[in-house]
Amino acid sequence: MADTDKLPWYALYVRSRAEKKVYSYLQDMGIEAYLPLVTRMKRWSDRLKKVEEPLFKSYLFVRADEKSHFEILSVPGVTKFVSFERKAVTVPENQINAIKKYCDDSEIDEQLPDQTEFHEGQLVRITSGQMMGLIGRLAPINNKKRLIVYIESVGHYLPINISRTRLEPVYER
Repeated sequence: MADTDKLPWYALYVRSRAEKKVYSYLQDMGIEAYLPLVTRMKRWSDRLKKVEEPLFKSYLFVRADEKSHFEILSVPGVTKFVSFERKAVTVPENQINAIKKYCDDSEIDEQLPDQTEFHEGQLVRITSGQMMGLIGRLAPINNKKRLIVYIESVGHYLPINISRTRLEPVYER
């Protein structure tokens, strides 16, 4: 394959619970793939266990040229490329980076006083930290110091719990 850093990202829709298997197949084929995983606590009747699960159920991302699409579609478990009007939709690099940062985020928020008033549904921009520059909408506000911002990616929303000191309002036209 060509220089993969210049190739676009695409979202793949895969069979339910086949994300890790498809990811492994793609890696074995030499295709750059990204499967965002999050660790969650799961409770069974007899125990509690940490489990790594896909952030987006039935989705993963591949970096590939259009010539590779047929080869990717032949991977067991791959259903289709996420598409619009029968054309595979590219996912912007900054959204892939935002998802990676979300999955890796371990930053500590500074506790500074803030005078800005925010309201539910308001468009805001993250002003500092690993996710600086991302724009999202505020979820219902129940905590005065921290807010939930929804960042849209591949038709899903990533909830980000963030200090209000790291946000600024974005004025819509």
